Amino acid sequence: MALLALAAAAAPLGAAEPVLSLELLVGGLTDPVIITNAGDGTGRLFIGEQDGLVWIWDGFNLLPAPFLDVRPQSISGGENGLLGLSFDPDFSTNGLLYVHYSAPDTTGDPEVDHFTTISRFTVDTTDPNRADPSSETVLLRYPHPFATHNGGTLTFGPDNLLYIGIGDGGSGGDPGNRAQNPNLLLGKILRVDPQGDDFPADPDRNYTIPPDNPFVGVAGEDEIWALGLRNPWRFSFDRSTGDLFIGDVGQATWEEIDFEPAASPGGANYGWRCYEGNHPFNTTGCGGPEDYVFPILEYPHSQGCSVTGGYRYRGAAFPNLNGSYLYSDYCTGTLWAATADGSAWSSTPLLFSLLNVSTFGEDEAGELYLADRIAGTGAVYRIIDTSPIGQVFADGFESGDVSAWSAAVP
Repeated sequence: MALLALAAAAAPLGAAEPVLSLELLVGGLTDPVIITNAGDGTGRLFIGEQDGLVWIWDGFNLLPAPFLDVRPQSISGGENGLLGLSFDPDFSTNGLLYVHYSAPDTTGDPEVDHFTTISRFTVDTTDPNRADPSSETVLLRYPHPFATHNGGTLTFGPDNLLYIGIGDGGSGGDPGNRAQNPNLLLGKILRVDPQGDDFPADPDRNYTIPPDNPFVGVAGEDEIWALGLRNPWRFSFDRSTGDLFIGDVGQATWEEIDFEPAASPGGANYGWRCYEGNHPFNTTGCGGPEDYVFPILEYPHSQGCSVTGGYRYRGAAFPNLNGSYLYSDYCTGTLWAATADGSAWSSTPLLFSLLNVSTFGEDEAGELYLADRIAGTGAVYRIIDTSPIGQVFADGFESGDVSAWSAAVP
């Protein structure tokens, strides 16, 4: 396997310092932007390319035929394209999967550039490595005024509900103040139950609203879970705690990571366009600082240009990384690890990869991957820690198995 250059960094207390490298999984890809798993026990990884193709890595090879092709109904280029993929928590029994893509405007409305589209597909009943292209059901079709800031993440939370990231609609500085407007879905994270239909008269909204969503019964769109986001390109749930980490792409000066604890009832306002990171941006009509949830981490554009949110490591292969939240920047490829000391977070650069890191992914075992988005030569890498595993004691029980030690005590 090919390895990329190593770099050391501070590790969690009591552990050796991680020494990270990237192990090439598959190359020759075109603009890979999605890495995910089906949670069905097969160990497969699904790799999505921005132009609309989804491929399967079966553990040994990239299968020759795509799993899914949404090119006929989508548009690609710039920030448009196939942006998200998530498998139903019951995929192994119901075969349902969900995608987030950009669809062309067919209305002729000059204020619409394209439509953000969330659709459901079903796996082919005769071939588990192929989604049935005729099974598409559109869950959400929402007008997008500009070609940028689409968001992109689509993932199920610990509550088995579907979370959808949508950007502020594009252009610079959110000119319509859409991210702060609770009557628009732009600049938000949505939370829906994708099965059922609370809007039978609306062909563009086919899902159920969870009754405990924060805007149910008050002013605002009932789908909204969180607001005040510029472009939540990548967010993820900690598979151990249920906490939510959001990488929100900044405007011109600051990139940020936002945090929502698992116990949150929703409704958090992450500040855009009033604030960019911790810093005032356009506070016209805004409330006081107490009205907003500020990021746990930020970095200036002297260190990058576009944050790529990642995952908190919960795999078993690299214990020195346990509990570290890994994230990167699209322009520099710097890979950071963030750790918490109480409520305070700190971040350390672990690897200077110089890749165009477009996304992270997690396999069924919790091991992490990242994608390098380059047309024709894009690649997916596994994240490796080569630091030595710390020993619990030095008395001959080198395995660190506390049960063995306990059994030896008279």
